Amino acid sequence: MEKILIPSGSNKFKKNILGRGIGSGRGKTCTRGHKGYGQRAGTTIKLGFEGGQMSLIRRLPKFGFSNAPHKKKVNEINLTDLDKHFYENDTVSLNVLKSKKIIPKTVRFAKVLFKGVLNKKVNIDASVFITKKAKAEVISKGGTVS
Repeated sequence: MEKILIPSGSNKFKKNILGRGIGSGRGKTCTRGHKGYGQRAGTTIKLGFEGGQMSLIRRLPKFGFSNAPHKKKVNEINLTDLDKHFYENDTVSLNVLKSKKIIPKTVRFAKVLFKGVLNKKVNIDASVFITKKAKAEVISKGGTVS
C-alpha cells in the first residue's frame, strides 16, 4: 500500500475555534485581551491607524503641484441666453453680463456657445470668448464680434 504524502502546512490548526474552555488556550477572553476597543464586537481598525498616535500619512509633508487655483474658470452662455436678455444692437461684455446677473460677479471669464437660436443683432465685446459656430451665427444675424 502506498503512503499518501500530505503537503506541509495543509493541516494547519484552526485559530478561529475560540471560547471552548480554559484548557483550549483560547478560552475566556478568546485571544482578544482585557477591555478596550479591540475586545468589543464589530471592531475594525482603519488602515494606517497607530493606536491614537499621529499616523505616518499625517506626519509626512504634502508635496506635488496642483493647478486648481490657477485654472481658468469659464462660465458658459448660450445663444438662447443672449436672445432672452439682450435687445437689438446691444453690446455683450463681461461687465454687462455681471450686471444683468447672467453670470456671477466672481467669474473672470465667459464664453458664448452655439446652443439655441439667436434672432437679434448683438455685438460681442472682446472681454467675452466665443466659439467659431457661435461667431458665425452672430455675424449672420448682422452683429459684430471684436
